Amino acid sequence: MKTTTTRVRRAGARQLLIAGLLAGMLLIILASLVRPGSGPARVGLRIDADDAALVSAGRTLYASHCASCHGADLAGAADWQTPLATGAMPAPPHDASGHTWHHDDAYLIAVTREGGAAFTPGRPNGMPGFAGVLSDRDIVAVLSFIVSTWPPEIRQAQARMNAP
Repeated sequence: MKTTTTRVRRAGARQLLIAGLLAGMLLIILASLVRPGSGPARVGLRIDADDAALVSAGRTLYASHCASCHGADLAGAADWQTPLATGAMPAPPHDASGHTWHHDDAYLIAVTREGGAAFTPGRPNGMPGFAGVLSDRDIVAVLSFIVSTWPPEIRQAQARMNAP
């Protein structure tokens, strides 16, 4: 009788251990699929390149916080597609020649807020986060300015990424 009870306890313990391991693996897999900032932009945050006041504020903020790396003309660093000695990529252009427009608003807001390292785990990234420097409204203003410089077809392509 003692042997049967011991077997039942061991079988139950094994099942519990297996269930725990499976649950842990599932959590790890789910966590790896979620990037910081990959969800919807915070409520009320919307890049609006047609809002003249927002674009004007963004132009000023861009000049003081972004132009030193991305260029006053949004052209980015020279040879921006070749990694630096550190392994980090140089600042890309934010004009139509770059890849900024390949991302939806939520991603652009999040990477500006949190910094590039949050989106390139294991690789050096020189893009600082501006959460402690700029408000979310300021970040949206900067991005609205950037988007306002793109030709209509690029703006439309980027806008389609924001569609539900």
